[in-house]
Amino acid sequence: MTSLPQSLLALEQHDEFIGRHIGPDANAQQQMLATLNVASLDALVAETVPAAIRLPADLPLPAPRREVDALADIAAHAKKNVVRTSLLGQGYYDTLTPKVILRNVLENPGWYTAYTPYQAEIAQGRLESLLNYQQMVIDLTGLELANASLLDEATAAAEAMAMARRISKSKSNVFFVDAAVFPQTLDVLKTRAHGFGFELRVGTLDEAAGADVFGALLQYPGDDGEVRDLAPAIAALKAAGAVVAVATDLLALVLLKSPGELGADIALGSAQRFGVPMGFGGPHAAFFATRDEHKRSVPGRIIGVSVDARGKTALRMALQTREQHIRREKANSNICTSQVLLANIAGLYAVYHGPQGLTRIAQRTARLLAIFVAGLKNGGVAVQNASAFDTVRIAVADSAALVAEAEVAGYNVRRVAAGTVAVSFDETTTRADVAALWQVFGVSADVEKLDADAASLIPAALQRTSAFLTHPVFNSYHTEHEMLRYMKRLENKDLALNHSMISLGSCTMKLNATSEMIPITWPEFGRIHPFAPAEQTTGYVAMIEELAEWLRIITGFDTVCMQPNSGAQGEYAGLVAIQRYHESRGDAHRTVCLIPKSAHGTNPATAQMIGLSVVVVDCDEAGNVDVADLKAKAEKHAAELSCLMITYPSTHGVFEEAVREICDIVHGFGGQVYMDGANLNAQVGLTAPGFIGADVSHMNLHKTFCIPHGGGGPGMGPIGLKAHLAPFVPNHAVRAVPGESVGQSAVSAAPYGSASILPISWMYVAMMGGSGLKQATSVALLNANYVASQLAGHYPVLYTGTRGRVAHECIIDIRPIKAATGVSEVDIAKRLMDYGFHAPTMSFPVPGTIMIEPTESESKAELDRFIDALISIRAEIARVEDGSWPADANPLKNAPHTQADVMGADWDRPYSREQAVFPLAWVRDNKFWPSVNRIDDVYGDRNLFCACVPMDEYAA
Repeated sequence: MTSLPQSLLALEQHDEFIGRHIGPDANAQQQMLATLNVASLDALVAETVPAAIRLPADLPLPAPRREVDALADIAAHAKKNVVRTSLLGQGYYDTLTPKVILRNVLENPGWYTAYTPYQAEIAQGRLESLLNYQQMVIDLTGLELANASLLDEATAAAEAMAMARRISKSKSNVFFVDAAVFPQTLDVLKTRAHGFGFELRVGTLDEAAGADVFGALLQYPGDDGEVRDLAPAIAALKAAGAVVAVATDLLALVLLKSPGELGADIALGSAQRFGVPMGFGGPHAAFFATRDEHKRSVPGRIIGVSVDARGKTALRMALQTREQHIRREKANSNICTSQVLLANIAGLYAVYHGPQGLTRIAQRTARLLAIFVAGLKNGGVAVQNASAFDTVRIAVADSAALVAEAEVAGYNVRRVAAGTVAVSFDETTTRADVAALWQVFGVSADVEKLDADAASLIPAALQRTSAFLTHPVFNSYHTEHEMLRYMKRLENKDLALNHSMISLGSCTMKLNATSEMIPITWPEFGRIHPFAPAEQTTGYVAMIEELAEWLRIITGFDTVCMQPNSGAQGEYAGLVAIQRYHESRGDAHRTVCLIPKSAHGTNPATAQMIGLSVVVVDCDEAGNVDVADLKAKAEKHAAELSCLMITYPSTHGVFEEAVREICDIVHGFGGQVYMDGANLNAQVGLTAPGFIGADVSHMNLHKTFCIPHGGGGPGMGPIGLKAHLAPFVPNHAVRAVPGESVGQSAVSAAPYGSASILPISWMYVAMMGGSGLKQATSVALLNANYVASQLAGHYPVLYTGTRGRVAHECIIDIRPIKAATGVSEVDIAKRLMDYGFHAPTMSFPVPGTIMIEPTESESKAELDRFIDALISIRAEIARVEDGSWPADANPLKNAPHTQADVMGADWDRPYSREQAVFPLAWVRDNKFWPSVNRIDDVYGDRNLFCACVPMDEYAA
């Protein structure tokens, strides 16, 4: 008979979220601890985390909340937001997310829990979707090549500026910026230009034509709504040796002549209005396109077409040698992912609506604006635009009074100046909205009557005549049934966390709980414009500030900046603050950045964006930073030392015991310590960057704090800082964030970055509480050490601490196996697919190795399956070693195996079909079938093709 609970408290504690987030229950933990020959979690922590850096007390965070209570609390925040119809424009517009995409992509873990498609054979679905997105951008921009998205429009503009400098032959150091660009874009350009040492020159199109510059950014349509013919200015700029980028709008390009037709070298902008909610600023996919001749200079991911081992069409990430994880400080950018989930939504929006549907949406938007303008003019109101697509500026006697009156009527309109307001329409605008707005402006008119004779505001010479979205994928799935089935076919090709663990080291693919995800689609969070009046966003700001305070406590810093919208942006923002600090003290000459060999690949790329010179610090045989080498190089560069970038625990998976000494050495020579927060999941509740001695650290909310990877994005990378750096964090020119840094320029387009995904991390911290977070970290260490101990008899574990423990991840060394058999880490990664697992991180930070991070969310049963798979693979390798299987014809070299392999009439391999696809009995129960065989990477780069392939090739 079941015993009765002893107290209400016991009942409530049993209902806490903690036990649903953490994989191993108490019994499993005891079994694992016994395997490690350690008495308790606390004892394991004591053997793993150096005593000198362990926190003296528990985190002063609120107690854990039940899921239902946390949802009620965040709903109370949401209800404080006021959802008005925002007509503020500036790159952010209300949109209608098709419900079939909302339910089956945005709210579907099969899409949002997948990882960056490094293992392309089990990522063909999202790769196809991203290829559709690239084709959409190529068609609408009129250029030959598009990437798989960037972070936001403003940072895409900054990347265009950097790319222009790489490819321009001009000797000038000046970059021209159109006076009609969005103000937040100019703000981000100021930050990036300062780091590169570029001069910005802002002016009109006429002034651009005669400018001696290496590049230029023009806006089309402009911030004022004007649709200007850019072709003469572009031609003049290019004739003088400049590279010309055009910031534009995808919906406008449905009706407008493309930037490519106007002569642009680069086109960029935000895909937000293609079905992605405004979300107080993000996340949104920025698009970026260029001419084919510049393909090796493009920032970010590019999806390309290749073939697999059977000659079947297969997709992969192309031209990776341009990227930060390979080229380090010589990389095109420090951006290490794309906004994949959001790019997929935008691309699927175009698939669902097709060219005819998009044309209707664009025409309706433009038509309603033309009718609105006609009514204003007939009523004697002065409209300042000669042309427009969706935005007009209007002269009024008192703009503040007009804005207030519009707000009473339920609308946010933009106050441009004392006598000017602006109104931007979108796909949600209705006839009723037009009539209501006329009343605000004191005009009475009839929509139907004006529709008959209101003139188009798009100049005839700039109206689009070229076809777009002609590929069958954009013309086949316009019923919900067909769209649903198409998206399901794509989803079935991808391995995500809803199938099995994804144990990528340093990437922390942990549970993204359903309760955490629920608030992001609430209209009180989704329909808020980032520049909405402050009194309408009090709930948002309160939620963000509460999360920021929790993060401040967790990291041990004095302040937190929530703006960076990726980990790479967090790194960048942290170094920007350091350099601004040095400059404020007259130390602008401090431009040397020390980076250990064990650091994240983004670190050197980020340092060069700030104008820093990278000096690499050696590591010893145990994987630790070589303290003597660090001290020698810090002393050598003392006069110009800016900072140290260090990852902790190290990317080698070890808590370095000398970390405080390392911080002291750098501080002693006048430098600052930047701590990469990628491995913060091993610190929370046990130690903290600020407690250890760092001056600034970024936090990957998309890792440690449960924001899902979304197939390669979104993310958030806020930074924590010591008090002396607080005045130098990014702020925002359009909507200032209260604090010491008001007046500082931005690093992201929106003041709070990708604010609409912050409820995920808020929910996680609220439901875990301080005790739960500490327990999660402890179990993350337990799981990693359990995996390491179980694999150690089969694969060498490369690095451990002084007491034989790893941190939250372990590295197994494949180099001896490769030397003996020819079987590589790549072969093991591909073979894991046949067992139903995504491979861990390969060849980073040490070539020829595999880095495994199981996280706290994986149960002992799942860990054991993964361990069994790797042990089984080691037994297969042994059969290559003893000659039972040929070195070039065995399950590892032929992996992954597809249904086509085992269903064929002929089977001439020296192992059975069952061995190929059901290598362990439990694989049958939940078989994941890779949709393609091993992909030929070299073929894909030699025959670069980055657009949609004919449908018959997919069918074949």
